[in-house]
Amino acid sequence: MTPRTPNDVRAFYDAHRTVRQYQTAENGEPLPLPAEHLDVILHAAQRAPTDATAQLYSLIHLRDPQVRAQVAALTTNAHITTASEAFVVCADVRRTRRVLEVSGRAPGHWPAVAVHFGIGDAVMAGTNLLTAAEMLGYQGCWIGGVLNGLDGIVDLLRLPPGVLPFAALTIGIPAEAAPYRPRVPRPLVVHTDAYRDGSDEDLREATTVMNPIAARGDQPGDWARLLGAYFAAGGGMEKREPQLVAVLRRQGLWAGEAQGASSEAEVLARPGR
Repeated sequence: MTPRTPNDVRAFYDAHRTVRQYQTAENGEPLPLPAEHLDVILHAAQRAPTDATAQLYSLIHLRDPQVRAQVAALTTNAHITTASEAFVVCADVRRTRRVLEVSGRAPGHWPAVAVHFGIGDAVMAGTNLLTAAEMLGYQGCWIGGVLNGLDGIVDLLRLPPGVLPFAALTIGIPAEAAPYRPRVPRPLVVHTDAYRDGSDEDLREATTVMNPIAARGDQPGDWARLLGAYFAAGGGMEKREPQLVAVLRRQGLWAGEAQGASSEAEVLARPGR
């Protein structure tokens, strides 16, 4: 492979956009990727790095329009129904457990490690998939809204214990001119040899840099307000927390306090599982 220049690499990543509006057929139905394009982005996903060779992730490819519509409703992200391709990206430690069982080995109990490496593997595979799609001229969107309907998604996609939906991911031909979005200044993100807490002034400057990401229409952006809506006391993340903990327990992936917690083995032993 011929090496790209630094300017080539910078231009490629500067062209990245989060896109929610996609070109569709005249009747509004999705325009699926050509088979060769779908095959190569899935190949890219499977070439992602993984810890301990385990590949602790699975991709649920959403093909059925009714399934897409239900996932769109559960995540409150309607563009899942119009994207060329849509996936739910999952941490998956079940397959590794089953490989061990088939080989006659007893699986260990490591739910915290499962979440740590399972989500890492899922993110790397999904990022590879999206990067490959962008190399082919598509754009996409990571969807954290799976947290809006975790139980429903687990039921709908029949996810067994050991499998946790992390995010949805859509890909298609853009039908919008999405803006270039700023990022936090590098000195607050890249640390040398040890973590360095930014000063109050550093953080105020970063907020100023990031304010445009929160702009809506003609209204100026207020990044701190946007973060507050998600992460401040009473914000959306606090409200999502109990559901996530409940699903981690349901899927045998909770490593919190012992009382009321269930191991994956206990979950698997329940009737009807």
